[in-house]
Amino acid sequence: MPKAKLPRKSTNIDMTAMCDVAFLLLTFFMLATKFKPEEPVVVQTPSSISEIPLPDADIMLLTVDTKGRIFFSIDNKLKRKELITSVNTDRNLGLTEAEMNSFAIGSSVGVPLNQLKSLLNTPPESRAEIEKQAPGIPVDTSVLSPNNELAQWVKSARYTNPKLRICIKADGEAAYPHVKKIIRTLEGYKIFKFNLITNLKAVPPGTAAFEQKKLAKAE
Repeated sequence: MPKAKLPRKSTNIDMTAMCDVAFLLLTFFMLATKFKPEEPVVVQTPSSISEIPLPDADIMLLTVDTKGRIFFSIDNKLKRKELITSVNTDRNLGLTEAEMNSFAIGSSVGVPLNQLKSLLNTPPESRAEIEKQAPGIPVDTSVLSPNNELAQWVKSARYTNPKLRICIKADGEAAYPHVKKIIRTLEGYKIFKFNLITNLKAVPPGTAAFEQKKLAKAE
């Protein structure tokens, strides 16, 4: 007796729920992603074998280019408004609320304080080009020197956000005296712990660091 054949039906999967989840994830990443602000200068950092990771947030970045120009920035935009308010009060810069808001949404600063008001009044589309030609923040080896404006930025930034971790990003071609002035400024505020941003390179074989890394892997 022949067996009855059941009719074949194609599999039908409802993709509605999956599409909803995909769009929800896409929307989440679009709203939560933090874009890296454009840096005013391109810096080629030197190489090192250090594998210490940099902090993810609450960073004070001090950038030094090949000409020795120093740029200052912090990553917390909410604290940037408190920072510029503090600097404006201490140095009596006469900044308006609109100018301070302009600073808060910016990236870095690399001009003397007497040029800051003019920079903040520049339209955003023109400011990036001006910042590339900026003379840099004046610095000296003593925090008490009136010419050391970097000391003002460091002091005000740490006052508004004590959790800030300091990172120095210097070009490999930058002269050491420029970096030394930054370190002396930090030492003036009893800051002896900071990060130097470098490119990671392989540990040379035969060195003490190579043997130490080899033992660490064996354990």
